[in-house]
Amino acid sequence: MQAVGERARAASRRMGVASTAAKNAALLAMADAIEADAERLKVENARDLEAGRARGLDEALLDRLALNDARIATMAEGLRQIAALADPVGAITGLDYRPSGIQVGRMRVPLGVIGIIYESRPNVTADAAGLCLKSGNAAILRGGSEALHSNQAIAACIRRGLEAAGLPLDAVQVVETTDRAAVGELLRMKQYVDVIVPRGGKGLIERVAEESRVPVIKHLDGVCHVYLDAACDPDKAIRVAVNAKTQRYGTCNTMETLLVDAMVAETLLPRLAEAYREAGVELRGCPRTLELVPDAVPATEADWGTEYLAPILAIRVVDGLDAAIEHITRHGSGHTDSIVTEDYGHARRFLREVDSSSVMVNASTRFADGFEYGLGAEIGISTDKLHARGPVGLEGLTTQKFVVLGDGHIRE
Repeated sequence: MQAVGERARAASRRMGVASTAAKNAALLAMADAIEADAERLKVENARDLEAGRARGLDEALLDRLALNDARIATMAEGLRQIAALADPVGAITGLDYRPSGIQVGRMRVPLGVIGIIYESRPNVTADAAGLCLKSGNAAILRGGSEALHSNQAIAACIRRGLEAAGLPLDAVQVVETTDRAAVGELLRMKQYVDVIVPRGGKGLIERVAEESRVPVIKHLDGVCHVYLDAACDPDKAIRVAVNAKTQRYGTCNTMETLLVDAMVAETLLPRLAEAYREAGVELRGCPRTLELVPDAVPATEADWGTEYLAPILAIRVVDGLDAAIEHITRHGSGHTDSIVTEDYGHARRFLREVDSSSVMVNASTRFADGFEYGLGAEIGISTDKLHARGPVGLEGLTTQKFVVLGDGHIRE
């Protein structure tokens, strides 16, 4: 790992001054290689899925691990979108004259070396490599053992792209060992690594946050809410609430708790319950929910703060917007929360008062994603408030330095 770190640090110096044209050429070549190798990627992924089932991985993890034609195409498209984005490196903003005559501004610069520790999702290998490359950083990628063959196959495509553009192959290194000690070593390599980004289960992220001697960009939980306001459009509310839960279960932006205003609960909950039954979702409700949905399971206090990552949904009937915001403040994780309403004032209050990294009006929480936000892809989602918050794309992988322009100016 020390050798990996040394190579990454050396590569980061070259990447920091790489031209936009070279970086884009590498990204496009990577995308072409991924599409050309789609069949081999699926074969290697099948090996990982077979081993995962033998190890007893649950369905949510297997879903995250799986690669199909659509997900492979999305990986390639994500790299092309990153190539099409403006290069943040070197951009100077806020250049103003000071009374002394000097000009002072801020320039975007790469962070340096970024370590990404992740589980299951092999698409992270391509997304992370692309974002780190375009933002002028070097990357050390340590995927989970359950995705070893998939990650190595994607890494081969990444190397082909770097080579085609004449960029250092060490700019993206995928750690090949499955030894867990490699993670511990990566977390201590502050002389080589500038930022760590963990992506995976809560256990992994907690370990990284506790042990890392390197700054961490992270989120722990995705306890996301949708609140159906008294002034919501019923059809719109049902469409958003069903999609937020059922479009995909094993993601951090999936709704885990549905809040329904008491004024519309009698109208909406029976219709929603039927839709969720058809989708196979288990409902856990508060006493007022149980009156309207008798076959729901009584919710416990723990349900309000649980990220299920499964077809399970907690439902609470609340008395108005204040109660909804209070519930989110108490039980939410600061990830993503949405209101469905036609009341402009309620929408504005929700946007202002809900303190989450993504706050939405009349939209599914499933949109909380770098690809959907136009970032090309994301390195992860941060619920912290320093440096980066929400989906972390290119700008989140850079920092700023002050630049001063003078013409022989001296301080009197």
